[in-house]
Amino acid sequence: MQDDKALMQLAPLATPMTDSVIAVNTAPSVEEVRVARHLSGRAKAAIVVRLLLNDGADIPLEELPEELQTKLTEQMGEIGLVDRVTLGAVAHEFVEALEGIGLSMPHDLAGALNVLDGKIGARTAAKLRKQAGVKQSGDPWVRLKALPAAELAELAEAESTEVAAVLLSKLDTPKAAEMLGQLPGPVARQITYAVSKTGKVTPEAVDRIGFSLVAQMDQRPISAFDDDPEKRVGAILNQSAANTRDDMLTSLDAEDEAFATSVRKMIFTFAHIPERVTERDVPAVVRAVDQDEFVIALAAATDEKNAPVVEFLLGNMSARMADNLREEVQERGTIKRAEGERAMNAVVNAIRGLEDEGTITLVVEEEEDE
Repeated sequence: MQDDKALMQLAPLATPMTDSVIAVNTAPSVEEVRVARHLSGRAKAAIVVRLLLNDGADIPLEELPEELQTKLTEQMGEIGLVDRVTLGAVAHEFVEALEGIGLSMPHDLAGALNVLDGKIGARTAAKLRKQAGVKQSGDPWVRLKALPAAELAELAEAESTEVAAVLLSKLDTPKAAEMLGQLPGPVARQITYAVSKTGKVTPEAVDRIGFSLVAQMDQRPISAFDDDPEKRVGAILNQSAANTRDDMLTSLDAEDEAFATSVRKMIFTFAHIPERVTERDVPAVVRAVDQDEFVIALAAATDEKNAPVVEFLLGNMSARMADNLREEVQERGTIKRAEGERAMNAVVNAIRGLEDEGTITLVVEEEEDE
């Protein structure tokens, strides 16, 4: 990194601390500027860092390139005493640099890809990482910490216990706990115990482990679909007619029982409402569904599987509203099967919409311990 760029690279990191620098004499007279020491950009950056640290500022110096961090540290150890005139001149120049910044951009392609993570296509990002060798630069743990707990658990389970222990130790506490919950009990216990053996692991070793894990991520083939197969099939069957859905599940049982079981977990139909929707969320569901569609769905739910849903919904709203809906259902009479299923799907879609918005939270059926 050239000396004349050191001060400018430091400026974006210190923008929130401008007042700390302004507190120094930032506008020296012409005579004072003339007698100020002539300093390199690296020396000026070291002075500004020292000034901010003296004022108690928390500067994220770790975001600077490692080479520049080293040079700043070396320079701070060499510069010695700084007179007030020079300090004022340096502070004045730095404030001018801060005021001239319109936008702070990443220093390299690794930083740019981190900023654009999730905004550009996965294929494009993977291609850029491979072409530029980004996977061997930057901080690999930034990407690893951003992974879902399920993916982290998959990585941990494929690695040695020692590597998994380092991975666990680098995660934020909530994410680490979530990752452990995704692992089989014996594996989770082994990794947790192995954390006690990480006391002498060096920063270099942690970096190597991070780069290795990221390299494995980059080598994975990119899927053309965002969701897992069972989730895609479940979403399709959610919108299918009941007889079609039952027929498909029966066929899946014969072909692949494990996959069929996974698909069933993804399915949420009208009949599942009492199991998945809490009583306090029923009023929100009623408000979210077109009233005419809601009445048709209730009127069509006369079979053994769907009739309990009607009682659940009517039993968790105001008595006056429930009575009015019962009257409308009676007036509707018999509903054609296709029309009833469309109305039931409308209710289910409304519930899914409320869940996506965060208005309600569906109950997750817990698996029984084997």
